[in-house]
Amino acid sequence: MAQALAVHSNAPAESGKDRPWMTLLAVSLGVIMVMLDGTVVAIANPVIGTELNADLADLQWVTSGYLLALAVFLITAGKLGDLFGHKRIFLIGVAGFALTSLAIGLTGSVFTLIAFRVLQGLFGAMLQPAALALLRSAFPGEKLNMAMGAWGAIIGLSSAGGPIIGGLLVENVSWQSVFFINVPVGVVALAVGLLVLKESRAQTLSRVDWLGVVLLSGTMFSLIWAIIKAPEWGWSDPWTIAFIAATVVLGAIFLVWQSLAKEPLLPLSLFRNFSVSIGTGLMIMVAFSMFGAMFFLTFFFQGVHGLSPMESGLRMLPMSAGMIVASPLAGVLIGKLGPKVTIAGGMLVTAVAMFLMSRLSVDAAFIDSAIPFVLLAFGLSPVFVGATEIIVGNAPEDLSGVAGGVQNSAMQVGGALGTAILGAVVSGKVADVFPGHLGPAASSIPAEQLGALEKAAAVGMTPPGLPEPMSSLLAKAAHLSFMDGLHLGFTVSTGVAVLAAILALFVQAGRKTEGGAVHMG
Repeated sequence: MAQALAVHSNAPAESGKDRPWMTLLAVSLGVIMVMLDGTVVAIANPVIGTELNADLADLQWVTSGYLLALAVFLITAGKLGDLFGHKRIFLIGVAGFALTSLAIGLTGSVFTLIAFRVLQGLFGAMLQPAALALLRSAFPGEKLNMAMGAWGAIIGLSSAGGPIIGGLLVENVSWQSVFFINVPVGVVALAVGLLVLKESRAQTLSRVDWLGVVLLSGTMFSLIWAIIKAPEWGWSDPWTIAFIAATVVLGAIFLVWQSLAKEPLLPLSLFRNFSVSIGTGLMIMVAFSMFGAMFFLTFFFQGVHGLSPMESGLRMLPMSAGMIVASPLAGVLIGKLGPKVTIAGGMLVTAVAMFLMSRLSVDAAFIDSAIPFVLLAFGLSPVFVGATEIIVGNAPEDLSGVAGGVQNSAMQVGGALGTAILGAVVSGKVADVFPGHLGPAASSIPAEQLGALEKAAAVGMTPPGLPEPMSSLLAKAAHLSFMDGLHLGFTVSTGVAVLAAILALFVQAGRKTEGGAVHMG
């Protein structure tokens, strides 16, 4: 029997609507930690590998372990906020994230570091959906677009500062300092949150759907694990197929259970709102296009151009800095033009930016990448702001935590898919063209050694210490092959962006209703 859930509307003293912009400040301080951590860890990885004697697989786990924990726990964490209070869950997430960052900086073992990174991912999952839910509660419907725009600007600022701060800390202090920096930020976020945030929770929910938690966690783990390992195993490998099959089976059981449970973890009726469903799809597609393509620009700058980590961060600054301007503007445009036109237009601008990047040359100057980066900022911002507002804003307030978890999960899944699938596309293209760029010399290289050279070329690199003229020949072949792969990767991203623009035309403009009802079960 379906159970109607009436959306509560607390008094201002309870909901935080009397000081919404202070709520934005408080939750932004917490999320800044997560954004900084996401950009500085990649810069620290080479030094971590050297000092802790970690190989490539270990370093991949430094990132993958965090990603797994984050993706698996996001929706559950959002539900816990709905049940026990978003302020409480947010502050636990902030405190836990800061403490695990401190522990990572004090560790001397890569295996301990990975364990704390997994724990850090769990606390990060508690923090992000709760932050969006607190914003949803604090801002009235007509101002939520502006809040999401400001939110995007803060995220853009954090992303812009991350590579630069990380590069300075790694080069001048230590790799540990990129984690220690989270501690003072966390202390400030915790203090401001305790003073400013007002508790917000669902008034009609009373239990945790533990079976749903287990089934959803198994589904998300199988999906993300398959995506992470597929480039190593191969997409046709039995293990990859087994984990994809487990995703399908566990996901189907989860959906059936959610339709039967009295208080489901993820009410399926949430997706009866067409805008929520479309917004989730858009978030997956834009994360696929952005994170998958941007992943390889790091190798372009450091492998092909030989830039340092900090110099690479500066080359990507036009995009991150552009989001500081573009995100608030996107909030205003969505309020005036509606989400359909704004998001579709943003994806078309994104497609143009991706197309320009597919034309980058080996010796591309700063301006050659800066122009598409700025376009990308003004293209992606309306989509991130709009899709987030569509998902969280159209959800009933009692389900805002779950909606925040859905939004973040869609971004994580899309980013993981983009990195894995575009990685396979780029690697495949490099392997196909590398012997041709190498010329007659390719026939004299043993197949096993040629395969190793192709793998290095897939990230724009060549083995060090080779004598001339072989070193120059391999470097030229590797760079040209990598550029061919990069061009194909950005071409695929262009196509995904165009598809997302078409999908955005089906977004419904219906607004959220504070007193509406949603049927559960």
